[in-house]
Amino acid sequence: MVLERAHFAVLPGAGDRFEAALGEARSVIAASPGFVSLELHRGVESPEHYLLLVEWETLADHVVGFRESDAFARWRALIGPFFAAPPDVEHFEPVAGLG
Repeated sequence: MVLERAHFAVLPGAGDRFEAALGEARSVIAASPGFVSLELHRGVESPEHYLLLVEWETLADHVVGFRESDAFARWRALIGPFFAAPPDVEHFEPVAGLG
């Protein structure tokens, strides 16, 4: 299992529209091979900041299977217009014996 962590800063006042767009975009990513789950969290101190957590079966499912697909273009078209800056994305693996 691989956890994708994406941090988004959205345009001021666009939070509700971003969340609605991500609700629609969820079905796009969920149909991708290797997709496991998705969670979205809004910043408490900075409500224009969001944390997206996506579980994938493998790293390749995300960086090759999804990112190189037409589905990614659709995903980005839905949520990209709300970004104040490019997202910051990293991938994480579970640590043995601590999960």
